[in-house]
Amino acid sequence: QVQLMESGGDSVQTGGSLRLSCTASGVASNTVCMAWFRQFPGKEREGVATFGVMTRYADSAKGRFTISRDDAKNTLYLQMNSLNPEDTSMYYCAAGRPRLWSCPFTARDYTYWGQGTQVTVSS
Repeated sequence: QVQLMESGGDSVQTGGSLRLSCTASGVASNTVCMAWFRQFPGKEREGVATFGVMTRYADSAKGRFTISRDDAKNTLYLQMNSLNPEDTSMYYCAAGRPRLWSCPFTARDYTYWGQGTQVTVSS
């Protein structure tokens, strides 16, 4: 049984930083596409960053967020810097199809999801 457990969400002020973690069990994180998504109220989940062979970032994340993976810990990270109130959201870790060179940003391509961790950025 695959389980993803996120942590690291918190409340910070504009310009602050957070590191989200996602520990996987039941699947080796280096064998599948893994990604971070976020979801705003009333909106579909949107991809923030993906990790296959290569990493990909949404335009909103480029230059501020860094996705990384620790294979020994089977853990995916999202380092978020220069946070602003528009980043306030629930952030989800996802795992899906066998690892690709470039993994997709589409939520339907991912089978397994964590419970989410809340990030709140105040001005």
